[in-house]
Amino acid sequence: MPRLVVAAPSSGSGKTTVATGLMAAFAERGLAVSPHKAGPDYIDPGYHALATGRPGRNLDAFMCGPELVAPLFAHGAAGCDLALVEGVMGLYDGAAGRGELASTAQVAKLLRAPVVLVVDASSQSRSVAALVHGFASFDPQVRLGGVILNKVGSDRHEVMLREALEEAGMPVLGVLRRAPQVATPSRHLGLVPVAERHADALAAVAALAGQVRAGCDLDALMALARTAPPLSCEPWSPHPAPPAFEAGGSGSGGPDPGDGAAPYRRPVVAVAGGPAFTFSYAEHAELLTAAGAEVVTFDPLRDEALPEGTGGLVIGGGFPEVYAPELSANEPLRAAVSAFAAAGGPVAAECAGLLYLARSLDGKPMCGVLDADARMSERLTLGYREAVAVSDSSLAAAGTRLRGHEFHRTVIEPGAGADPAWGFTHPERRVEGFVRQGVHASYLHTHWAAEPSVARRFAQAAAARTGAVRDAAAARP
Repeated sequence: MPRLVVAAPSSGSGKTTVATGLMAAFAERGLAVSPHKAGPDYIDPGYHALATGRPGRNLDAFMCGPELVAPLFAHGAAGCDLALVEGVMGLYDGAAGRGELASTAQVAKLLRAPVVLVVDASSQSRSVAALVHGFASFDPQVRLGGVILNKVGSDRHEVMLREALEEAGMPVLGVLRRAPQVATPSRHLGLVPVAERHADALAAVAALAGQVRAGCDLDALMALARTAPPLSCEPWSPHPAPPAFEAGGSGSGGPDPGDGAAPYRRPVVAVAGGPAFTFSYAEHAELLTAAGAEVVTFDPLRDEALPEGTGGLVIGGGFPEVYAPELSANEPLRAAVSAFAAAGGPVAAECAGLLYLARSLDGKPMCGVLDADARMSERLTLGYREAVAVSDSSLAAAGTRLRGHEFHRTVIEPGAGADPAWGFTHPERRVEGFVRQGVHASYLHTHWAAEPSVARRFAQAAAARTGAVRDAAAARP
């Protein structure tokens, strides 16, 4: 599998611009391009998916463990002609206090992939050689194969940069000038997601492809990608075990064999989507499907009812604070979610989902499933967490250990219920979140590939809920 890691000395250097442009430019050549993102970020993979027509997938060595990075990569890249991995922060930046863990450099080493360094050259000339030399020599196991110079000001500026890097023996694989017309808007948590600006995002990706096509040596980049040696690992699979339940079994939601009832139907797990709920990992839906569930997406901004036959409800991350008035105005759906939770239906809510289940968000009524109120805050909460499930829930048995990530500018009061969802063990000790009947709600983002049992447990709960509803309907005169 030809592959490249697109890295940078620091955040803000233009990694997303270059990586997305490269993905789109190679896809325009007719190549099947597999897009990946190092770290937990949900937003950049949306632009990657737009550029390639394939799901953007995350490679996070903290949340999933270093041992899963290459298998998850191989799973996502299967059948493709080229894989591109956008890095996170600076090349050697990772989990705080954990050395190289979760850094772009670690991902590159685990994938045995050459690295292309995107350098913001706007305020330097010959010094670029010292900068690049330092990054190339810091870890001999990281193979820096070339540089793409970003934000170059003029022809003369380009000549000086090229001369300096030629002295350092580092190939220049691309030069990009300042191009504000393809800048992507940002707000309090980073780039505005694709789902909120689809037409504009399409135009921006097309412009990025044109800029990269004109400024980068795509043939040289492909040749560098082909120097990556074979990976000796089996691809990750969401099918490591039989489905979480059998058709016709107790609580399966399907009829017993030969009972004359309607044909078996897998339990529906409704997953919130649309502009307000854009954060999800592709592997979650794959794991739920492998566990026997039928995954159906709905939009809380527009749909006034849950999908027909909903047996489980997943409400992931996103930006409900941006859409609080619209979410609040959809009273029929809020009532449906509240009734589903009150009846014991399994609900897994992360971050944005937690806010949606609250009594209110910035003074706007939400679903009222939780006796808590949420609001925007000036403080950014950001970082990796080590957590243990405090209470048995539809998502995790008490004692289940997971690593996750917090990323929000909101607060919820109280921060935990009588039965908390998680107890954080690192970097701070506290309890967080809510478990109530079938509801598991928390700020913590998790990656289920690290612990597939949570997807199976949730699918089982959805099947049991579907079976209980069916049995109750059958018992009516």
